[in-house]
Amino acid sequence: MAEIAIHAASVSKVFNIGSRQKQFDRFSDQFLASVSAPFRRIGKILHGEVSGATGMEETFWALSDINFDVQHGETIGIIGRNGAGKSTLLKIFSRITEPTTGRIEIFGRIGSLLEVGTGFHPELTGRENIYLNGAILGMKKKEINQRLDEIIAFAEIDQFIDTPVKQYSSGMYVRLAFSVAAHLEPEILIVDEVLAVGDTAFQQKCLGKMGDVAQQGRTILFVSHNMSVIQTLCQRGLLLQNGSLVYDGPIEKAVDAYLRTLEGPVDEDLSVRTDRSGVGNSRIVNINISRQDGTIASAYKAGQPIRFEFEVDHILPNMQVAFDIFDHVGQPITTLNSSLVGPQDTVDSHNPKKFICEIDDLWLLPERYRMDVYLTGDNSLQDAVQSARIFDVTEGFIDGRPAQPTRVFRVTMPHRWIIPGKHQV
Repeated sequence: MAEIAIHAASVSKVFNIGSRQKQFDRFSDQFLASVSAPFRRIGKILHGEVSGATGMEETFWALSDINFDVQHGETIGIIGRNGAGKSTLLKIFSRITEPTTGRIEIFGRIGSLLEVGTGFHPELTGRENIYLNGAILGMKKKEINQRLDEIIAFAEIDQFIDTPVKQYSSGMYVRLAFSVAAHLEPEILIVDEVLAVGDTAFQQKCLGKMGDVAQQGRTILFVSHNMSVIQTLCQRGLLLQNGSLVYDGPIEKAVDAYLRTLEGPVDEDLSVRTDRSGVGNSRIVNINISRQDGTIASAYKAGQPIRFEFEVDHILPNMQVAFDIFDHVGQPITTLNSSLVGPQDTVDSHNPKKFICEIDDLWLLPERYRMDVYLTGDNSLQDAVQSARIFDVTEGFIDGRPAQPTRVFRVTMPHRWIIPGKHQV
């Protein structure tokens, strides 16, 4: 067991959902309610009111029978769709919450970056929170002093370090929180998708630091939806699906398995899919991808026109549609949003429930792409569907130049070269 950093044995976590917490004015009322709860539950069962019985239909198993070991020095990517249980698992590792069943054994000091502001006291300054976090990790003041200047410099918030963190922006929070987590030398570093809050330059800086931490032989657990980053940083992958661990192995195979789960729901009728979020007063019920003339193809040529059509079931004030395009490893390629109005946009009064996006020249290189779609209206996110559609792009011509697949790049653009002629000798 000496080489094991984390041991997870039959870990499960259940949450009670669907009922509001009753408020009590007096402690005696709360005590009597807790004592009588089992008898009320039995009464509901006897009267056939099972749906209202606490602990029956009001529970959600976020994790179910998770088993694995993490060795010291491993860098592991934890992947899965939204709601798969990734963040819950990390919170159990970080001792923010306890498992309902099973046990977690941790051998080493843990530094966690799970949510913006986790572990920070809002009334304390940035400097004071550095010492607070160090104390939580069991470090002495002398050790923290030795790393203080490096932490502040990495976070790039020198002039605000003596300001209470409650006045920080989310980006400043993340800068300082990551810098503290990475520089106070925990033996196990746990990082959730929270890095996405920072700007691109700082994200790259953080990833570089995580690479340095990994090379020092420390253990990293990393959650991200960016499969390119996951594959660059990690050697092993854990794939969670509906709270269960469905794959544990080499990161490349874990990513392949994850991407197959994203493609699975695409074949379902969009109007009946339940894996979506939003207020729901209006939903996207159909998406068509076609050529400019409306014909649907098995694949679309690079450089040719393409048309995306989104049908909704209800019209609300100020409705807009946006969709993100990702490549086959989950790397974001582009986003198109109807709220960003252009001079060529028009209004079609004959199709009041359809949003249509037309692209004259498809600049995507040959590859398989997927779409996440978002519908807003009445000042709220109404509908959001991951992997709403998948489409393939084949070889073609962009501005007369061949558009061919590459191992690295996904987009090209019209261009021209000026090539020097042969010099006379």
